[in-house]
Amino acid sequence: QVQLVESGGGLVQAGGSLSLSCAASGNSGSINTMAWYRQAPGKQRELVARVTRGSNTDYADSVKGRFTISRDNAKDTVYLQMNSLKLEDTAVYYCNAAERRTDATVYYFWGQGTQVTVSS
Repeated sequence: QVQLVESGGGLVQAGGSLSLSCAASGNSGSINTMAWYRQAPGKQRELVARVTRGSNTDYADSVKGRFTISRDNAKDTVYLQMNSLKLEDTAVYYCNAAERRTDATVYYFWGQGTQVTVSS
């Protein structure tokens, strides 16, 4: 079973930067796309950024030009570099991984989440 552990959350001033990491363990060789989601209080969980095993990426419009997602397949880790942070970036950030199993079905796994708080 895939397990995901996020790290790097914290408090940062608006305009500042923060870097998140998510390390996968378990059957990590079967992981395909990895992604970062976030959820603010009272709001739906939303996709922030996504990266395939081949390092193709896409981003939510709200973070384009400010956030960068990357991965290190050898370390089974995905990263999210967040620059020019805004108050509206405040949320719990969750790591997600898609595992393609032998029977071709896909399962999704979530980390516990890490709090990112942007202050004025």
